[in-house]
Amino acid sequence: MIGRLNHVAMVVPDLERAVSRYRDLLGATVTAPEDLPEHGVRVVFVRLPNTNVELLFPIGEKSPVAPFLAKNPSGGMHHVCYEVEDIEAAVATLLADGTLRVLNPKPKIGAHGKPVVFLHPKDNDGVLTELEQA
Repeated sequence: MIGRLNHVAMVVPDLERAVSRYRDLLGATVTAPEDLPEHGVRVVFVRLPNTNVELLFPIGEKSPVAPFLAKNPSGGMHHVCYEVEDIEAAVATLLADGTLRVLNPKPKIGAHGKPVVFLHPKDNDGVLTELEQA
């Protein structure tokens, strides 16, 4: 079902500092910040030859990453994202099996403009997992 690793997401306490570190110190290509109000985050992608690193910063009082940052003031890894060929089929398979809880069975549009769903970390060895339509 899962394909290519699309990105590893990091919640950061200071987005400008993180962008500067990746771009200026580590020499990576970094996208412009984009606000995703429906997800409560500002996002930047660090483009790498084999995958991406997604930098997340909370926006708004109800940001789902704000509690993560409160528990981890220095920031840290938030989730991994894998591509799937057919997100509707993936959700149907997961719901039928029932082993992995799908947090949002109706896919939302993610940062790449494609449908995404998230899988509960307690069902997946403590790792929040995002599935994105390839």
